[in-house]
Amino acid sequence: MKLIVGLGNPGYEYVWTRHNAGWLIVDSFVARLALHEPQIKFRGAYWGPALCFDERVAFLEPHTYMNLSGLSVSEAVRYGNIELSDLLIISDDSALPFGRIRMRKSGSAGGQNGLKSILGALGTLDVPRLRIGTGSPEGKMEMKEWVLGKIPPEQRREWHKIEDAAWEALGLWIREGIDKAMTKANGFRLNDGE
Repeated sequence: MKLIVGLGNPGYEYVWTRHNAGWLIVDSFVARLALHEPQIKFRGAYWGPALCFDERVAFLEPHTYMNLSGLSVSEAVRYGNIELSDLLIISDDSALPFGRIRMRKSGSAGGQNGLKSILGALGTLDVPRLRIGTGSPEGKMEMKEWVLGKIPPEQRREWHKIEDAAWEALGLWIREGIDKAMTKANGFRLNDGE
């Protein structure tokens, strides 16, 4: 079984914020699979397992707030006896421009506190992840203010294209492995005829 985790913060005030990009992507996956209401499990919202690209897949949105995401994810990994290669973390990335996604096999948290919490809880950097580009602030805006800011309407109108690219990357990851998925996902550019 595979486990897909979308990172975000619970609460109405965080809906459509950049920091909730992981939740937005998992929400789109759950909708595509017509999954019903989640169970409240592993300190979060949990769906599945369900059949996705002919593989059993569960989805998790931790409700621990971003900085404590590792508590939720480590519980789910232990309970499901999930191999780390079968775990995919989806998070926002302010170092990537809006309209880009990047998949990696492993690496540091790159300043993303939810990912940092997960890597610490699991005791390894070898955790596959899909980063959703949100861009970085211009001028003197603090990073915290930026990531907790709302995705602007003009970007929300394009969001479905990012969801489509993430879905394609998920399918490749499940069917053909992370190397093939990385090649395709890391080349995605919004509005380039992809």
